[in-house]
Amino acid sequence: MNFKELFKTLIAALLVLLCVSAANWQYQRGVNRHAKNFKIEANVKLPVVPLDSVRDLKDNEWRTVIVTGSFDANHEVLLRNHYNADGKYGFEYLTLFKSNLDSNPVNFWVDRGWVQAGATATSRPITPITPTQQIELTGRLRLDNSLPRGSFFALPAKGRLINSWNLKSKVKTENFYIDLISADGITPKDLAELPELSDGPHMAYALQWLFFAGLIIYGRILIRKR
Repeated sequence: MNFKELFKTLIAALLVLLCVSAANWQYQRGVNRHAKNFKIEANVKLPVVPLDSVRDLKDNEWRTVIVTGSFDANHEVLLRNHYNADGKYGFEYLTLFKSNLDSNPVNFWVDRGWVQAGATATSRPITPITPTQQIELTGRLRLDNSLPRGSFFALPAKGRLINSWNLKSKVKTENFYIDLISADGITPKDLAELPELSDGPHMAYALQWLFFAGLIIYGRILIRKR
């Protein structure tokens, strides 16, 4: 084999290696997504437990919990760039919740669901009345890193437009929040939705990359026969 043929073979081998690596990457993404979806489905079906009985937050994300306490109407935000199931533009409505757990009182955000945007970009939308009395709250446990970040901003129920991180820096909260299901039996009109639980196209992409690797091998064999 001369140098030119050897060079072509090496290039083909490198391309095959890249294709196989890309296929493996997509395969692993598919496996991880399937495992995550399976965990979400399993946790959603678990029995309801008191919030203070949960020890491992990550292992119990999406599990339904109950906790007693009260909303803090002085700390409410509207996370923009959200759409409901009908495709209407609006906000996720979050209110600070102060639990009265005897062993370990905690403060955390509660996603009270979707609300439709106001008439203009700066007008405050119509939001549900925030109860001031002590209530029993039922909702799904969520990790803090699930909240929108980056270009998402928080529009306080009262006041100027500020970044959601800036708002959180003024209030000490736990590293989790709750997707509200009901508060003293009252259910939000538009609940926070479960994520899409499909496995996505990762396995198809993995097969596609393997197909490309096969084409490269086949093409190299044909070129050598000429």
